[in-house]
Amino acid sequence: MSQMPRQAALPTCPSCAEPLDAGDRFCGACGYDLSAVPPRPDDHPTLTMNGSAQQPPAQAAAGPTGPTVSGTAVPGTGPIGARANGAGFNGVAAAALPPQSASGAPVPPGSGAPVPHASGASGPQGPGVPPPSGPAASPASGDPGATGVSGVSGVRFDRPSEPDEYALQAPDPRVAAEAAVVAETAQVCVACRAGRVDDDGYCENCGHAQPRERDHMELESGPMAAVSDRGLRHHRNEDAFGLGRTALPDGSPALVAIVCDGVSSATRPDDASLAASKTARESLLAALPQGTHPQQAMHEAIVAASYAVNALADEPATAREHAPHQNAPACTLVGSIVTPGLLVVGWVGDSRAYWVPADRSSPPARLTEDDSWAAQMVAAGLMSEAEAYADERAHAITGWLGADAYELEPHTASFKPDRPGVVVVCTDGLWNYAEAAEEMAEVLPPDASARPLHSARVLVGHALDGGGHDNVTVAVVPFPAPAQGAGSA
Repeated sequence: MSQMPRQAALPTCPSCAEPLDAGDRFCGACGYDLSAVPPRPDDHPTLTMNGSAQQPPAQAAAGPTGPTVSGTAVPGTGPIGARANGAGFNGVAAAALPPQSASGAPVPPGSGAPVPHASGASGPQGPGVPPPSGPAASPASGDPGATGVSGVSGVRFDRPSEPDEYALQAPDPRVAAEAAVVAETAQVCVACRAGRVDDDGYCENCGHAQPRERDHMELESGPMAAVSDRGLRHHRNEDAFGLGRTALPDGSPALVAIVCDGVSSATRPDDASLAASKTARESLLAALPQGTHPQQAMHEAIVAASYAVNALADEPATAREHAPHQNAPACTLVGSIVTPGLLVVGWVGDSRAYWVPADRSSPPARLTEDDSWAAQMVAAGLMSEAEAYADERAHAITGWLGADAYELEPHTASFKPDRPGVVVVCTDGLWNYAEAAEEMAEVLPPDASARPLHSARVLVGHALDGGGHDNVTVAVVPFPAPAQGAGSA
């Protein structure tokens, strides 16, 4: 409990609580001798370590000069009244006396009457701890203890009153940190730039549907980079890519790039392209460090990717019932391996790879041949290239990865460029707007070897500016200057 301010003069009689005037030596009502109250003794400990009360040595020898009171706390009984040590004032045992106020009137249980403060006590005593015995302190002694309702300085053993308001608890710093992380990582709407995006992918402010993770993807891995975009007409991105770097047994570096295009007429084309690109990349990164020739490693990677796509056809019967008209998951694949002095490409379908030399005075080249209806017509001499690709059946593919493919025929080819350049690996979403090798070289920035990510963005932007009718994915892989000249691409 808090302490009241110290009083300079005695306000009331300690016996009958009658108000007193300044300079009174006796109480005008009961005749109490005010001069008999001893001055406040020196500060001495009043409790031993075991809790028993003891008197200061000087007072123990001389004996008390006034009534000595003591209080005993009884758990569960509420406030404890004053009780005299030894015999009572009228010779009655102290245990037989009921609690009394300073005026001698009985105190009802629970009334909160104060207990006279024992001399030398410096503060209130807790429940169950007896206050020290000794000469009773009078208000004239300037005791800084709490003042009771009757004006007598003393200790209150009743509970303090409940506060009107409780102080708010300080926030848990761990909870505040978690809330800050959630607020920091919350996605903001790309349309209104104000609303938070809910778990369903819609803005809580304007309701705008947010782009999904695969709608636009970018990755820069060392000297190469790749960009994939949903385009302007499709509702999802069914393309996927994979980039990787490893070392050959002789310590020379090897760069791997895989690009896949999901077949839209099949079910789950996005899952097919993702599974194929991931499996082919992992297969190459595992085979090349073991000494497998890059061209053989590419062939094995395409076969492994085919198995991964075929596994997607083992879906529950209920899924097939909901879409009986759709084919098994399928995709195309094109990949490249770049090592010092050797370039290997592999493909199934109509995704392509282009060679663009750093010296633009040298001619670029297309490194792949499409598995498509148009390519077959041109190869058979039945139509010119212009006529074949103008036909509505031009982009019908004749080879793909999937459980319902007619026959898997992985195509691989190796080249030894005699000069530095860039390999462009892309889906038809890009080469439809830059079909010839010369057109691709014209769109590709001159500093593509030094800025592959920027160059990939430029190529995707070219397709989007042209209409973006399909998903667009491209990987830009620089080819270093060979140590010795070899055959030209």
